[in-house]
Amino acid sequence: MLFQKIEKPFYRKKESIQLNGRLIQLNKPVVMGILNLTPDSFYEGSRYQQEKEILVRAEEILLEGGLIIDIGAVSTRPGATFVSEGAELERLLPAVKVIRQHFPEANLSIDSFRSGVVAKVYDEIGGFLVNDISGGNMDGQMFETVAKLGLPYILMHIQGTPDIMQKNPTYQDVVKDILLALSEKINTLKLLGVNDIIVDPGFGFGKNLRHNYDLLNSLDSFRLFELPLLVGVSRKAMIWKLLDSSPGESLNGTTVLNTLSLMGGADILRVHDVREAVETVKLVSEIKKKMMA
Repeated sequence: MLFQKIEKPFYRKKESIQLNGRLIQLNKPVVMGILNLTPDSFYEGSRYQQEKEILVRAEEILLEGGLIIDIGAVSTRPGATFVSEGAELERLLPAVKVIRQHFPEANLSIDSFRSGVVAKVYDEIGGFLVNDISGGNMDGQMFETVAKLGLPYILMHIQGTPDIMQKNPTYQDVVKDILLALSEKINTLKLLGVNDIIVDPGFGFGKNLRHNYDLLNSLDSFRLFELPLLVGVSRKAMIWKLLDSSPGESLNGTTVLNTLSLMGGADILRVHDVREAVETVKLVSEIKKKMMA
């Protein structure tokens, strides 16, 4: 047998989140497609800046089976320096407004660590998921803002900030340390009344190659939170550095790691290549059905 039979879980994971009065079901894995508005994203093939190409990309994500469009206007690649909040909004607001206008039913996620950006986007388009790569570390008002606006929140782990996060990241035990850090923030969010929390271990954000693969090998540890789990490994350095290739040559490696992530319990795959990820979800789901029988 290729894989061992999966025992039925003893825990009860949260299987839906509220967004704009609708339930997003996560009882089966879903795909989040990346739409970068930055000119300096680490993967050149994911950069979109003109209105027409933004709309083409948004439509592509939806047609290929992506359930969520994740829109970011600030590069958070290792070593990145940040643009101002004003510059972020200048890129972001026209894009989210035109996407909402053309695809009013689409589920949008805003990739920002700034509470001011979250509040201004909310004023323009209403509800969305907040995808905060800093886990609240880089803006002390983020948790309160998310709670006040009633928005779903993707809580990601990061050590340091993008400009320095890959300079000798250190852990006592990478899995235990991250579980503890996330646990404390989950408690804070729940006390504030944030009910829809998605956990992201933060692959590549303040982790070296060994840390990333230790995390991947221990994804089932994150089940203890009983919350949806997001994994974002798409075309990252943990793939192309190990294979001595490049982000542009990392689709095959991404598919392999997405497969392992789904086997480990991932509920959301954040990807550049939506069709391939959707196909991976379908194939792994079929395998897991047989394993659960």
